[in-house]
Amino acid sequence: MPYRAPVKDMMFNMQELAGLQMLNQIPEFAEFDLDTAQAVLEECAKLTENVIAPLNREGDLNPSYLKDGQVYTTPGFKNAFQQFTEGGWQGLQHPAEFGGQGLPKTIGAACGEMVNSANLSFALCPLLSDGAIEALLTAGSEAQRQTYLPKLVEGKWTGTMNLTEPQAGSDLALVRTRAEPQPDGTYKIFGTKIFITYGDHDMAENIVHLVLARVAGAPEGVKGISLFVVPKFLVNADGSLGARNDAYCVSIEHKMGIKASPTAVLQFGDHGGAIGTLVGQENRGLEYMFIMMNAARFGVGVQGIAVAERAYQKAVSYARDRVQSRPVDGSVAGSAAIIHHPDVRRMLMTMRSLTEGCRAMASVAAAAFDAAHHHPDADTRKQNQAFYEFMVPLVKGYSTEMSLEVTDLGVQIHGGMGFIEETGAAQHYRDAKILTIYEGTTAIQANDLVGRKTSRDGGQMARAVAAQIETTEAALALRDSVAAKAMLKRLKAARLAYLEAVDFIASQGKGNPNAAYAGSVPYLMLAGNLVAGWQLARSLLVAEDKLAAGDDAAFMSAKIATARFYAEHILARAGGLRDAIVEGADSVTLMPLDSF
Repeated sequence: MPYRAPVKDMMFNMQELAGLQMLNQIPEFAEFDLDTAQAVLEECAKLTENVIAPLNREGDLNPSYLKDGQVYTTPGFKNAFQQFTEGGWQGLQHPAEFGGQGLPKTIGAACGEMVNSANLSFALCPLLSDGAIEALLTAGSEAQRQTYLPKLVEGKWTGTMNLTEPQAGSDLALVRTRAEPQPDGTYKIFGTKIFITYGDHDMAENIVHLVLARVAGAPEGVKGISLFVVPKFLVNADGSLGARNDAYCVSIEHKMGIKASPTAVLQFGDHGGAIGTLVGQENRGLEYMFIMMNAARFGVGVQGIAVAERAYQKAVSYARDRVQSRPVDGSVAGSAAIIHHPDVRRMLMTMRSLTEGCRAMASVAAAAFDAAHHHPDADTRKQNQAFYEFMVPLVKGYSTEMSLEVTDLGVQIHGGMGFIEETGAAQHYRDAKILTIYEGTTAIQANDLVGRKTSRDGGQMARAVAAQIETTEAALALRDSVAAKAMLKRLKAARLAYLEAVDFIASQGKGNPNAAYAGSVPYLMLAGNLVAGWQLARSLLVAEDKLAAGDDAAFMSAKIATARFYAEHILARAGGLRDAIVEGADSVTLMPLDSF
């Protein structure tokens, strides 16, 4: 089944939900109107559909490998990456000052989804470079920016993120990689980093590692971590590549999914010390690295949407072709394609509605990011920043958990053939699993939502989101359609369930943290479910108006049907999540530890 980019749905979200026309009024984005967005998305669709997507299966069958100290990527990846960079896609969202195109994240996120749908393993390389670019833009010195950013933005060099060590997974207080100051102002780096995505490969001239390490005498814990730029090849004063740095890949992992993406173990300093330069100030490394992590967390949420879309397209194609059994309503005399069977349609609608809901949620979050960083009014920037920060754990956590449900259903629709690798359904399922783990597990996203985003301000931001949802309910209440009434009923019930959960989390967060955090993941899933449903409710209102005006009847009717299904089948889950959070906290910690 060839991949087809959902450009029409992306454009609908940008125009009707994310407000690209309003972003177009911001001076930096004056050139990026709907026509420009359409043109960019169509060009990206051509590249992803024709060049990158055909390599997805090949990457699963012939993954990256390490030979004689060098990592080689899947056949075809290097050429595809060259086409990707020559088209300017790496620099899409980055500043023109360093060779980028400066497009809004609202457009960039849609393009990112296409690349990830086409080939999740391939897309990880530019995703990590994006994070490195953001970190250097924020905290890098002028010399570091001039040395590294033009090449990173161009895609001639790629970036990595080096946090994890064998003894330090999510607990970065345990980082032991050390940095020794040198007389010339550089540092020598010694240590081992694991799980480094594209830590070595053959697609770029140089790899720019951003590495967390401790300087001698630094405070213990996370307060004593610094961030360093450690390139694979040292860079001469004229910008040319110099000597090989003492940073080597010593092995790559054999993984359940994303097999074509080389996940490296990097060894720094085995031959005298890897040369690095300090980013910003000593002991503020974790603060800077979170810039990369937040950029990557949103990107991983988009990956969840992307792999879900690919799994949905494959499942629809199979359901149309696979003939099996007579329909229960007798609409076909003999055996028919399985898409005629109600339960198969239920599964397909679940896949579609979850994917479209999360896509809409991510598009709205991306627009908030754009306004937070570029709107001329300070209060507007502040409000959008708070909203965006609240949305990041939802986009990352809910969208990736959603992708597991969707890719699982994709295998189920294929039946026994889904369990056979040749159909490709299993690859999406295997690839999706990592998304709930890397860049902070679902539980870490949920802890962020509970601690920083809800308890810290007493639930103020969480309730502000609910107030916006209530405004949409008021608009639904003015409609007389079956779909609008169904959405109103379920959206209101979900909002009220969410508010009860917010009150519980806010009241328990400090005095009884075990109770608050026992329901952290259900709270994340409830919030994500509600916000995605809210965006589909907004979609429904727009689609009804456009349908009445005779605008693209097939697309608008499908939008309405998808929103109604989400309301009746997905938003309907909210009550159970509320009960688990508010009434089920004690049973999580009731059993003594030695009884497990």
